[in-house]
Amino acid sequence: MRRTNPSSRSLAAQVEPDVGNIVFATGGYDHSVKFWHPHDGVCYRTAQHPESQVNKLEVTPDKRLVAAAAYQQIRMYEVNSSEPSPVYVFEGISKNVTAVGFYENGQFMYSGGEDATARIWDLRMGGASQQCQRLFQVNTPVTSICLHPNQATLVVADQSGTIYLWDLSTDHNEQHIPEPDVSILGIDIDPDGAYLAAVSSKGTCYVWSLSSGVGTSPITLTPRVKKNAHSRYALKCQFSPDSSLLATTSADGTCKIWSTADFSLRNTLKKSPDRWVWDCAFSSDSQFIFTASSDHVARLWHTEKSDPVREYRGHTKPVTALAYNDSNSR
Repeated sequence: MRRTNPSSRSLAAQVEPDVGNIVFATGGYDHSVKFWHPHDGVCYRTAQHPESQVNKLEVTPDKRLVAAAAYQQIRMYEVNSSEPSPVYVFEGISKNVTAVGFYENGQFMYSGGEDATARIWDLRMGGASQQCQRLFQVNTPVTSICLHPNQATLVVADQSGTIYLWDLSTDHNEQHIPEPDVSILGIDIDPDGAYLAAVSSKGTCYVWSLSSGVGTSPITLTPRVKKNAHSRYALKCQFSPDSSLLATTSADGTCKIWSTADFSLRNTLKKSPDRWVWDCAFSSDSQFIFTASSDHVARLWHTEKSDPVREYRGHTKPVTALAYNDSNSR
């Protein structure tokens, strides 16, 4: 990790968060990260990201920083700052970083990328020489990662179509292949820890029920749903904070909202035909969802309505990543 801010504080030991703060950021092929006021659509800050496109964005639990996953590095930008440069840069990665996220306590960060490696970074330690603390090697490029609510199991998907359940306490992993030779492009676990969802390069959505993994027993997956959710690549799946909805996005130009009660289709959000919808994020009340699209626009939707509530225009190329956090708790 390279620190670009002269402060001597460690990344995780910063001042207490402003819980009233709402963070909304977008990034994409135009090599920039934009910060928005979500209620009026005003972009109040643009941070240039000259090294590469932005593949993924994530807000730290204290809402003070936004992590941007890109080619060979992860850059962290301070939210409430006019400084265009990142405050931290995590390096030592050979290829594109495709996934990034945080533990609930904000003390650890996890990432994955095209070097077929998942990494865990200890954010409690300062120092310019800091490196990742743990590595998990898979067979092909990592496409998606999510952390179980128990904070002890990391789920990793790769381009070969394998899903790995990595038990961080024992270092043991279980492997699942939903469909041979079909890439898994997105995975997510609902906040209750009841379901694991995955979407594939064929547009298929899979859902499994999860066991609790009592004691030293590993978490087990029981197939629940397999459906043709999209006509083209499915790119992202995301459960709502209240676990009642599942969103899937696709190269077919849609974001679909599914009810987790029976995994029936609740709504289809579509604005631009044949424009990929790369990413999505729910509001904390689960009533609204943001989407990022290849038509250079991010949008805010009500999950029950067909027209967008607001559009966020300013990117000059496809918007491939977004991050949103309006939660009042860490």
